[in-house]
Amino acid sequence: MIALKVETLTMTETQVQLKESTVEFINELVAESYCQDDIYDFINEHSEEDFVNYYEEYVGFGEEYCYEAVDAFIAAFGIECVSHFSDAYRGQYDSEAEFAEEFVTDVEGNIPSYIVVDWEATWNYNLKYDFVYEVCGSKGFVFDRNF
Repeated sequence: MIALKVETLTMTETQVQLKESTVEFINELVAESYCQDDIYDFINEHSEEDFVNYYEEYVGFGEEYCYEAVDAFIAAFGIECVSHFSDAYRGQYDSEAEFAEEFVTDVEGNIPSYIVVDWEATWNYNLKYDFVYEVCGSKGFVFDRNF
């Protein structure tokens, strides 16, 4: 087992004093093969309290779906909503229009080829009120606002 021997950790040029219980929790996670550097990055980006409350769930969703999708969800709704990720996640899309086309086709069935639909307008005037399109890195993700 790898044990942290100090309660003061240097994370990106900042000294952070962690609670003893947090250090013990980190040791437990590292013993379970969680990456210590990823843990510190998470604490640095969010907070010690968010780490204790949400890290295991964050990693679970990140491994099941992808970390970029979970990060996009957190950017849109906040870390405190991460438990709703799987309820809200609708997939990865190149654009809002691509999602709108797939969504309408799934709901309505095949639209006749003689009908021209402005998918971007469909997103802008209707779907954006029920869904969020969030870009993380080079990928775009869609989440249902009503989780």
